Amino acid sequence: MARQIVLASGSAIRGQMLFNAGIAYEAIVPRIDEEMIKKSLIEEEATPRDIADTLAETKARKIGAKYPEKLVIGCDQVLDINGRILSKPQTPEEAIEQLKALRGKRHSLLSAVVIYHKLEPLWRHVGQVRLYMRDISDSYLEEYVDRNWPSLQSSVGGYKLEEEGVRLFSRIEGDYFTILGLPLIEMINYLTVSGDLKA
Repeated sequence: MARQIVLASGSAIRGQMLFNAGIAYEAIVPRIDEEMIKKSLIEEEATPRDIADTLAETKARKIGAKYPEKLVIGCDQVLDINGRILSKPQTPEEAIEQLKALRGKRHSLLSAVVIYHKLEPLWRHVGQVRLYMRDISDSYLEEYVDRNWPSLQSSVGGYKLEEEGVRLFSRIEGDYFTILGLPLIEMINYLTVSGDLKA
């Protein structure tokens, strides 16, 4: 019998991905201090992959403790540029600074998903995408942020590939859903095998 699904996230794009895929779910936002957890993990020299995975599990565990009979999906995304992690920009100036750090270089997006049930992690996956940003002028980056703020505030690195941000890139290696913050194909495969989605 299919179990009820809870998305432990307030992300509109992740919710839209599930809705578009025809997956019934309830969204509940976990109250955790992501920046404090991330800072602690960085101080412990955790890898970007482990940071994404730990944050996803923390969110799933937080909501899973309240709804142990449901399948709780926790997600997180980390941007890694040569071992340095970028977070969501808080101001337009910070977004411009991040984009200048990324231009002309390759960086990775690591999107983690962890599924909890009965106070235990059942399944986890970390998807990775490599993105190559063009060597873009200061003026274009500043105009881009000005045109697209505050939408960019919800995106690590200060760009949204599903919007005008696609113009910033020359090449992408990896899965589009992973770029958006959820390795959807892998998760659907798991939920189908587990019997929680009809095949």
